[in-house]
Amino acid sequence: MSRNDSKAARPGASLRDVAEHAGVSAGTVSNVLNHPDKVSESTTARVFAAIHELGFVRNEAARQLRQGRSRSVGLLVLDVGNPFFTDLARGVEDELGVHRRSVLLANSAEDAGREQVHLDLFEEQRVEGLLISPVGDVLDRLDRLRERGMAVVLVDRLAQTETYSSVSVDDVLGGRLAVEHLLEVGRRRITFVGGSPDIDQVRNRLTGARQAVDGVADATLTFAEIESMGATPGRIEGERIVALPPSDQPDAIFAANDLIALGLLQAFVSAGLKVPDDIALIGYDDIEFAAAAAIPLSSIKQPSNEMGRRAAQLLIAEATDAAGEREREHVVFEPELVVRRSTAG
Repeated sequence: MSRNDSKAARPGASLRDVAEHAGVSAGTVSNVLNHPDKVSESTTARVFAAIHELGFVRNEAARQLRQGRSRSVGLLVLDVGNPFFTDLARGVEDELGVHRRSVLLANSAEDAGREQVHLDLFEEQRVEGLLISPVGDVLDRLDRLRERGMAVVLVDRLAQTETYSSVSVDDVLGGRLAVEHLLEVGRRRITFVGGSPDIDQVRNRLTGARQAVDGVADATLTFAEIESMGATPGRIEGERIVALPPSDQPDAIFAANDLIALGLLQAFVSAGLKVPDDIALIGYDDIEFAAAAAIPLSSIKQPSNEMGRRAAQLLIAEATDAAGEREREHVVFEPELVVRRSTAG
């Protein structure tokens, strides 16, 4: 058996083993892996042949430790249980995969304290960048992370400063589209059901809803705040509405997201209310379950996957901008009204 054959049979090959097997220096192997443009095609082919024969796997953790920064990106979202954020995360992962980065997904669950814990963990892990849909007032903390070399992009929230790039949807327009549609189908007693108005998305959708009823003399809009943006709080609010005297019930509801709308729908159907005859219902996000509901939900569509991809692109551009001269970008997508049976009959 030749010397090279014996090396090929040995597990746990190192970079130096690859160099010896290929007949090049360890520095050349490193350049092939990290700076292939510096190495000739023939040498590159010889090195990769040696890597294949030896079964060499680079120690990425050690390389990242030497550099002081990982090739992972933190993604911190408001609610990992909401399919909107799941689809957004898929877009992030698809784009980062092209750039050989991995995603560390974390869930703030609309809790500012939990958000701070995840920010601590991401900082400890020296992630290369952070994509965040903030729940609390974290801009000072994000400023410190950027000062330490971490790229930061806001997701599903428009940055109010030129310090950060952001990817968002015009939620004021989305709220207006939803309530204008309810007005167009003849509804006048409208309730907006959502989480805390401290959350930008809730506040902006409510602002748009109020703009839609402004000037419509016989229309009213009330706001019902629930504890969180999930289906169970939506169902509980639906049960409260069902218990009201018919004269006090709204004739239409705009839910801040589709999960809330699905919870409301469950309560209405269980109580025998007819949707949309007795009460019309529209959600937000246009998740897959909206169209698949027992009574398909009208909704305001957001391009969640494309938002994730675009946010990842902005983050990579910032993370690889060694000179720090790249201007920040604010990408704002327009929402789209999707009409189904829950409002159209």
